[in-house]
Amino acid sequence: MAAFNSLPTSAQPTDPGARREPTDNASPIALAGLGQDERAFFQDGLRRFDTAEVVSGAASGQGNGLGPRFNSDSCLSCHAWPNPGGSSPVQNPLQNIATAYGASNDIPWFIVSEGPIREARFVQSNGTADGGVHNLFVVSGRSDAGSCALSQPSFGPAGNPVTGQGGNRNIVFRIPTPIFGAGLIEAIPDSTILANMTLNAERNARVGVHGHTNAIQGGNVNRSGNDGTITRFGWKAQNKSLLMFAGEAYNVEMGISNQLFPQERTETAACRTYNPTPEDTENFPATTAANSATAVLSDIEAFANFMRMLAPPTPGPASLMTIYGRALFTQVGCATCHTPTLMTGTAMATGSSRNPSPGLSNQQANLYSDLLLHHMGQALADGITQGAAGPDEFRSAPLWGLGQRAYFLHDGRASDLLVAIEAHRSQGSEANTVVGQFNALSDPQQQAILDFLRSL
Repeated sequence: MAAFNSLPTSAQPTDPGARREPTDNASPIALAGLGQDERAFFQDGLRRFDTAEVVSGAASGQGNGLGPRFNSDSCLSCHAWPNPGGSSPVQNPLQNIATAYGASNDIPWFIVSEGPIREARFVQSNGTADGGVHNLFVVSGRSDAGSCALSQPSFGPAGNPVTGQGGNRNIVFRIPTPIFGAGLIEAIPDSTILANMTLNAERNARVGVHGHTNAIQGGNVNRSGNDGTITRFGWKAQNKSLLMFAGEAYNVEMGISNQLFPQERTETAACRTYNPTPEDTENFPATTAANSATAVLSDIEAFANFMRMLAPPTPGPASLMTIYGRALFTQVGCATCHTPTLMTGTAMATGSSRNPSPGLSNQQANLYSDLLLHHMGQALADGITQGAAGPDEFRSAPLWGLGQRAYFLHDGRASDLLVAIEAHRSQGSEANTVVGQFNALSDPQQQAILDFLRSL
């Protein structure tokens, strides 16, 4: 490409860093084409997404009841960067949340102000496979928690607090997944995912890439054990829908039981005196006129509506460098897993709409993911099995919005794109050949790919 010869290059490829936009930290943008009824549900979901929960939520009117074990007190605290619905913010808020209302929590070694929000999973407990989330904090000592007395888990010994590496080998981490454009991902038909997998199978096999099975009920993709359809949300594509995603997070991350997960994770009597169970339910109105349509919904339904109607990330302006980088991204094989575009089907945003939603239906989702599972090798293996997604298997992370993210990989160990790319290469990884082809590029060519990724 002759025109590329005139482009400025660095002596060594360098991650340009997170792209800054004037709209960073602004209000989230709803999908284009939504009706007024859909926008009302979007705004209601955003309001609840931003609510900071307290222990006595049902009695105080501030949420539904935090804890008694929790990782944070609101959805927004974890999905904040660069706008509500994103991923871990640059400045970690958990240190302040841990001690709010006089709580006596110790700060785990892997939670630092200049590092990502992390949840902790134990690979084993008492010598048997675990894989579950062990909450960082307890409500004990809070002024709104009464006599509740619980101990935090032990997370030692400590390792590198920024990368989260080198500490207790039984503890692995996950950072928040961005939810921009999640409704478009939900609206992609199974047949589209399968067709993309079949269409590119021979090409992908030449570089060692295969869509992995999470096939609880058979097949070649990650499938729900409930109805056999393709699951697609979460680091291991473990959740089927946005409602399931919301219900699980409300219970696991904030300790709030709901109609999808009605039992408390901790049932210590002294810690369960404030709120009925489940804490989050639909709100039946006394009369039809007493509540608006949005007020009837449970929080998890409102969260799901907000995520479903949240617009996808807006890429930065194209340049000669990013256009060249996109071509190289495909040439070296990155697109074998990170499929640039999948089409949505006919979908509805909320139950209030009788007709298919123009904002969700028959749209290009430029997500840069095949939504399949792949072996990522020993370097990234977390030892956790979810469904049939095994210890080193992860969903191809959607790359839209990557340009503005502060932390990469499932555990936030990297904040530099070059480090994240190299981490894809280790024994057993399907990405080994692709990373090798990236490393074989000239420095200016590698820089073009980095610039392209930061334009997403």
